[in-house]
Amino acid sequence: MIDWMGQTPLDPEGTRLGTADEHPGFTDPAYLRRRNALVAPARGHEPGTPSPRVDYTEEEHRTWRTVHTALRETQPGRVCEAVLRAAERAPVPSDHVPQHEEVSDRLQPLSGFRFTLAGGIVPNKRFLGRMADGLFHAVQYVRHPAVPLYAPEPDVLHDVFGHGTHLADPWFAELYRTVGRAAARVASADALDLISRVYWYTLEYGVAWEEGRPKAYGAALLSSYGELHRFRDADIRPWDIPDLVRLPYQVAGYQPVLFAVPSLPRLADVLHDFLDDFDEDTRDRLGLPPLSARGFMARPPAGG
Repeated sequence: MIDWMGQTPLDPEGTRLGTADEHPGFTDPAYLRRRNALVAPARGHEPGTPSPRVDYTEEEHRTWRTVHTALRETQPGRVCEAVLRAAERAPVPSDHVPQHEEVSDRLQPLSGFRFTLAGGIVPNKRFLGRMADGLFHAVQYVRHPAVPLYAPEPDVLHDVFGHGTHLADPWFAELYRTVGRAAARVASADALDLISRVYWYTLEYGVAWEEGRPKAYGAALLSSYGELHRFRDADIRPWDIPDLVRLPYQVAGYQPVLFAVPSLPRLADVLHDFLDDFDEDTRDRLGLPPLSARGFMARPPAGG
């Protein structure tokens, strides 16, 4: 297995590998032309309108199959049981890269959510706020075939496999809407960054205690072969908003600090308690410290 990160990486066996700058997803001209062609339609795309159909290559389908198989084999014992059950119901095929509309047409009757086209990182207001309308921004490009078990940015596997698992479950889908409603009510970068930070450490990189040990439920972990092997090596702290606000965030590589809720059902209480009355004055009202870094973005790099 090959892993690539913004730091010197380790694979699940502890072998040191290359850096993110060396990843062929950043250096292969042919791959970049293909990626950019699939990104181009996102410019000016109106959220909620159908995503264009992509004619995926056999190599892209093979990459999807490789990663899908590796992730499904890795998740048992490391992922919360409710998430594994959601994955069984999720309309995400194992044998081919699905079209957005193919999955959305089956997700919508389950949870009311659909994928809407993104070209990469999406500003917090648009990305988070549209969740209130049942729309989740997702890209269409597939990670580089030479290193299928890691991508340096969100790709269709992260978005459709990882978040598609959540969005097949009405309970999780309501939590996405809770985030979206809070983001739709505010406009300042500070307030949106605070929501984004909470989203990051829950629906992207969340862990919960189950059967006496931490298990993953966040979509970035669900779609990360390498991090599923190693997330228990992180500094796993009890859920604490003042603590995570002070924490310098890491947007590349394995997360050095994760926050665990006492159990997965408690996640709903955590998010509703903080977000249901969220407004521009929430940070000051709760006496939270300034965020540890500005410009925090909701979208993570895809897992590996």
